Amino acid sequence: MAVALLMPVSVLFIQVLGALPAHHAREMPRGRRPAVAVVVPAHNEALLIVHTLCSIVPQLAAGDRLLVVADNCTDDTARIAAAAGAEVIERNNSEHRGKGYALDFAVRHLTHNPPEVLLVIDGDCEVAGNAITRLAKISLETGRPVQALYLMYAPPGSGLKTHIAEFAFLVKNQVRPIGFHRLGLPCQLMGTGMAFPWPVIATAELASGHIVEDLKLGIDLARAGMPALFCPEALVTSDFPSSVDGIASQRMRWEHGHLGVILSVAPRTVLQAIRHGNGSLLALALDLCVPPLALLLMLVLVACVAGVLFYATSGRDRPMWLAATSLVLLGLSVLLSWGRYGQRVISLAHLAYAPFYALGKIPVYLKFFVGRQVEWVRSKRDTR
Repeated sequence: MAVALLMPVSVLFIQVLGALPAHHAREMPRGRRPAVAVVVPAHNEALLIVHTLCSIVPQLAAGDRLLVVADNCTDDTARIAAAAGAEVIERNNSEHRGKGYALDFAVRHLTHNPPEVLLVIDGDCEVAGNAITRLAKISLETGRPVQALYLMYAPPGSGLKTHIAEFAFLVKNQVRPIGFHRLGLPCQLMGTGMAFPWPVIATAELASGHIVEDLKLGIDLARAGMPALFCPEALVTSDFPSSVDGIASQRMRWEHGHLGVILSVAPRTVLQAIRHGNGSLLALALDLCVPPLALLLMLVLVACVAGVLFYATSGRDRPMWLAATSLVLLGLSVLLSWGRYGQRVISLAHLAYAPFYALGKIPVYLKFFVGRQVEWVRSKRDTR
């Protein structure tokens, strides 16, 4: 266990070290701006979709399309999106639920008049200025998927747990991708703020109800020789749900989906990358093996206790020192991430609560084995 944990902790530590130097924003690419279609998959997003569309519309150029997929909606999402100026298509299929099916529906709709670049923005997000142009230009120039920096914020008045979750999300979606980006390595797809050259997305296998369809798509494209590029200069944001039920359902979907991918996809992807000498795919596979921070902390602490007990009963200290090394590297990773990126999110005193936060997530991980979530479920949200 100590040896197995040292690998993901080392990957995390290398990513954090790579992200420490000051980031110098790159200039807007000088190349031609391609015609784009911005696809917004939306399931019951009547409360938030106007805000999302209002952040997209000013960035569109002549000939661009803004397509909202009202997917299995039971509210006024379609009507509100149409009134806001979007092209709307409705999809109703209770047996095939999830964003993957909605994206496949959108791609097939666009086939008769395809864009040069397709962008995906979730229906509860805000797109920062110039992000669409920047992502589209880079995707056209490189012929590869491009991932924006996607951050989630704790709503005003949120409790300590939500701020810890915001910090963990920042480490996952900003610190780690920047670290790999500076090493010339690709990033995972994050589900929103994604740009694809049309030939890439038109041939991708999208029709899936996988609860973390973004991770699956990113790995599939990396296997095909098209790993995603990270673009931290393009920003897409959203808020954590303010309701307890919303946070719980979102956490369950993310955690169970990630763990499922680690167990089912990561090992064979590592072997495939090594066998074919595919460095980009290997980097993504190793990144995929890093579990959520709370779970990683919990496992390392268990390994440390087990190592001490093993030493006390057998006199052999190697497992104890390996586990202690993992604990030190993990602690440094968290502290360095906080010092460089996380001070605006949470104080150091509040961050010290993280081990108790991790223990509070034990039921989520136990349910992975006894009642694993395998279907996509939308998180309950309130208005902004």
